[in-house]
Amino acid sequence: MTQLTVKALIKEAKQFCKLISGVYKTELFGVTDGKAIGTYVEHLFQDFLSKNYDLQKGNSASGLDLPSILTDIKVTSIKQPQSSCPFKDSKQKIFGLGYNLILFVYRKEDDANTRTGKLDIISCKFIDASRTADYQTTTGIINIINNNGNQDDIFAFLVDHNIPADETTIYNMAAEILKNPPKIGYLTISNALQWRLQYGRVVTLSEDIIGIETIR
Repeated sequence: MTQLTVKALIKEAKQFCKLISGVYKTELFGVTDGKAIGTYVEHLFQDFLSKNYDLQKGNSASGLDLPSILTDIKVTSIKQPQSSCPFKDSKQKIFGLGYNLILFVYRKEDDANTRTGKLDIISCKFIDASRTADYQTTTGIINIINNNGNQDDIFAFLVDHNIPADETTIYNMAAEILKNPPKIGYLTISNALQWRLQYGRVVTLSEDIIGIETIR
């Protein structure tokens, strides 16, 4: 079987969106739990891919749905496009999650007469790992650097923005940022026991950004 690549993933995701959108299913009727719908779509997409590709599915060790291409599948409602992901390191907010995301955003409708429900995939984006940091944090850091900011300036900014780490770690992080400035991320990442990822900026993005591919 063919090995899955990012290019193939994007091509197949386009077909998958067409395939599942607008199809009424009895198993979707009355389902309002976003997590249940997300799991349903994730499994459908993995099964769809596995028909043509040698798919190394996610496992508990990697935590990713598609570990062979370092990609996680995210499915969320257009009503509030967000999800959570494991917190591994406070640097993820600045340098990105460390893996790619493929994001499916749906709208759900039920038909009471037929007791069926349907999903419409109204947006689908591939977000390269390099674009998975927090937008406000990364743009703020880049503005400081462009304004001749030093390690102290970046440290103060990170403390003001409640980066979840102790001051020594943050000060060392500021030095690393000066040597290796981050790319602008396009997620909104809220601090919690798990990161809370919000995708509104990605969904409404109209400009072409290297690292973000619009599939639908």
